[in-house]
Amino acid sequence: IGEDATAVFNMLSGYSEPAVWNKLIVAPIWLRDRFIQMINRERDFAKEGKKAFIKAKMNSLCDAEIISALYEASTAGVKIELVVRGICCLKVGIPDISENISVRSIVGDFLEHSRIYYFHNNGFEEVYMGSADWMPRNLDKRVEILFPVEDATLQKEVIDILDVQLHDNVKARIMQPDGSYLHLNPQKKDHISSQEYFCSQALAVTQSRKHATHSA
Repeated sequence: IGEDATAVFNMLSGYSEPAVWNKLIVAPIWLRDRFIQMINRERDFAKEGKKAFIKAKMNSLCDAEIISALYEASTAGVKIELVVRGICCLKVGIPDISENISVRSIVGDFLEHSRIYYFHNNGFEEVYMGSADWMPRNLDKRVEILFPVEDATLQKEVIDILDVQLHDNVKARIMQPDGSYLHLNPQKKDHISSQEYFCSQALAVTQSRKHATHSA
């Protein structure tokens, strides 16, 4: 990753362009093709009758090629769960096209700005984070970087973050087939607010660290 980061700055300065990348995936040249490849890989696994899913979180989704690939994957049986805070041009619930896709938007006290991309990959799970949304300007017109989360502990933490947000029923709005968003009204005992959960989690970690420091 360090070598790749150096290569990015060399590329930006016009000094050189690497023949290959070790870990990072960089726009505007390579990132679009890699996303399409990973989506199509899930599609192919589903066609073979294997478990296949995609979970992703981003600010906006409006790239036509990505949306088309997601539709194809959904048609093949890939379960696709998306958290898209802002603009989403994909439609859910289209018969035989997007019945396996769900989209939710979370708008709370804090700005949702992280991007997470999680591909099942036939059990060899891949998790990526980075700066790019699924938008033409991010994939074709800017320098953006996607990096893999490879450490097992960190990967689990990132997946847990994504899963908590996919179960948020307080601040989440669920996209309907007509393009509207439905605000869930759960019973109070069943409330899952991802932002409140993460705040509580952060406070608990801070308190445990303080306790450990004082004990030492």
